[in-house]
Amino acid sequence: MFYARKKLLLFRFSPMSDWPWATNGVLGRAKCPFLSLAGSSAGAGSGEFHVYRHLRRREYQRQDFMDAMAEKQKLDEEYQKRLEKNKIVAEEQTAKRRRKRQKLKEKKLLAKKSKLEQKEEQEAANSDSSQKQQTSEEEEDRDASEEEKEDDAEEASFVMGR
Repeated sequence: MFYARKKLLLFRFSPMSDWPWATNGVLGRAKCPFLSLAGSSAGAGSGEFHVYRHLRRREYQRQDFMDAMAEKQKLDEEYQKRLEKNKIVAEEQTAKRRRKRQKLKEKKLLAKKSKLEQKEEQEAANSDSSQKQQTSEEEEDRDASEEEKEDDAEEASFVMGR
C-alpha cells in the first residue's frame, strides 16, 4: 500500500510522457489524471462525496478532451494525406497540360518554318524564272544587236563597194 502511494506521488511530479496511461502523445494540454491519495480506510465524512464528485467530473472532462484530441489528430492526418494526394494529382495535371502546350508550340513553330521555306522556294523559283527571262531577253537583245552590227557592216561594205 505504501509503495502504491509513493508511486502515485512520483507520477504526479514526473512528465506526462512517463505515465503509463499516456498514449501516442495525445494528452497535449490535458490536466493531470485523477490521483486519489486518500486511503481506503473507513470513516469518510459526508463532505468527501462532493470532493469525489468534482474529481470524477474533472477526470471525465480530461478523458473527453483526450478523445477529442485523438479524433482531431486523426482528422488532421487524413486531411494532410488528402492534401498531399490532391497536390500530386494537380502536379500531374499541370505537367500534362505543360506537355500539351509545348507540343502545340513546337507544331506551330514547325508549320511556320515550313511556310517560310515554301515561300523562299517560290521566291527562288520566281527569281530563277525572271532571271531566265532576263537572260533570254538579254541574249535576244545581243543577237539582235549583233545582227544589226552585221547588217551595218554589210551595208557599209556594200556602200563602199559601189
